[in-house]
Amino acid sequence: MTFSLFPIFFVDLAGSACMVVFSVACVRFSYGLYLQDRENVLYLYLLMVSHALALFAFSRGIGHIAKHLLLLEGYRHIWEALRPYSGSLNTISFCVVGAVTLFFERIWKVHQQILRDREALQEAHERLMWFNQYLQKLVSERTAELGRSEQKFQRIFETSRDMIAVLAADGTVLDMNPAGRQMLGIDHVGGTLDMGNHGLSFGAFFAKPSDWDKLRKLLGQECYVTDAEVELVSRDGRKISALLSAASQCDLQERAEMFHLVVKDVTQRKIMQQQLLQADKLASIGQLAAGVAHEINNPLGIILGYTQLLIREEPQGTQRYDDLKTIEKHARTCKTIVEDLLSFARSAHTRKEPASVHDLVREVLSVVRHNLELKRIQVMTDFDATVPDLVVDRNKMRQVFMNLIMNAQQAIAKDGRIEIRTSLVDNGRTVQITVSDTGTGISPEHLPRIFDPFFTTKSTGEGTGLGLSVSYGIVKDHGGEILVASELGKGSVFTVRLPVRVEKLEIVGHEV
Repeated sequence: MTFSLFPIFFVDLAGSACMVVFSVACVRFSYGLYLQDRENVLYLYLLMVSHALALFAFSRGIGHIAKHLLLLEGYRHIWEALRPYSGSLNTISFCVVGAVTLFFERIWKVHQQILRDREALQEAHERLMWFNQYLQKLVSERTAELGRSEQKFQRIFETSRDMIAVLAADGTVLDMNPAGRQMLGIDHVGGTLDMGNHGLSFGAFFAKPSDWDKLRKLLGQECYVTDAEVELVSRDGRKISALLSAASQCDLQERAEMFHLVVKDVTQRKIMQQQLLQADKLASIGQLAAGVAHEINNPLGIILGYTQLLIREEPQGTQRYDDLKTIEKHARTCKTIVEDLLSFARSAHTRKEPASVHDLVREVLSVVRHNLELKRIQVMTDFDATVPDLVVDRNKMRQVFMNLIMNAQQAIAKDGRIEIRTSLVDNGRTVQITVSDTGTGISPEHLPRIFDPFFTTKSTGEGTGLGLSVSYGIVKDHGGEILVASELGKGSVFTVRLPVRVEKLEIVGHEV
């Protein structure tokens, strides 16, 4: 029985053609996948395998087609010649596919490692991004906190009523707050200190240069100074009593390279301390004077009385009469001194009632005006109409104004001017009365003692030295204060400051 070989022949030819077509399609498809993701190792493997299989398909398919065509045409000898080449190409194709497969196993492991490394890098990247964001947030918070701290200390620096200064090691002023510049009278233009061409030295403001040298030496040894009492001089020549605290900032070699200073102006405190000492001194002298005056007053009254009795019996014009009148004059002078001393030292009745300061001054001027005109002394008044009535003892306040005006007259002697001004200060809480003159003035060494009892720079017989002491006590009893400023050759200014307040109208005992 004989079978036809046509089906086998057809299948072999059709299969070879389909193999070529499918291999080309596989190459095209795998190439398209590779173009989508060139880093995908699997796509690369498929591309390589598809090329190897395409080579095998071309070798085997074309070989089979050529074989059947050559055998049908009777060219077996040609096929026999081509047959070894076709088999070699098939062998090479399978070797390539095997090699690609074996190589892919290694590539796959490398690819997996790369993927794991990529994941690790991605995770590290995410953590770095988180740390970066956290650091940015932390830096922003710290920057904001530093800004707030800088603003806080800048406000303290700018608004402090005491001087705050930063100095270089040689004393050059690097920075100083507005209170310090105002205290020393330093100009401030364009946000920088007016230091001139060579810098501003803080040591130049010390009244005694040796104090600055001692301060720098102490800072170098102990690195700080606390409440050192120093005397500074501002640019306008004003002397400033100050408490200075300082600390040095050192570098890595522990050398002082910068000083930080805080300086408090205690000039007014010093003045108040002197006033307190003055008040304490007056109180002590008053207690002593009360006893002495009491013991002297009675004998003086007896001497004056017997002298007046003898004068009645003695005719005028005799030497005895003149001698008795001399005794009477000096006895009256002594009695006046004792009475002033008693009014200064002992309790007296005070009647306080509403009164116009302007009226009291006018009353005093009406009494002394004739005497002032004789000496060609001009009196000028400048009264503030807003000054209210004060609750004062009229007689005692007249005595204060009389003492101040008479002192001004005696300081001028002849041809001068006395100015009396009133004003309302301290937001309407205080009335200020100033009596200034163009007299000889008071020397600086005498100023602290002018309110001491019996202290006077006048010639013998011109004053007892009790006028200002009594005035001081009267003003203090009224809750006020009396101040003085004077310059030799230019005159003096006495300032009486009285509080504006309402008191009950009654007679009270007080210590003057």
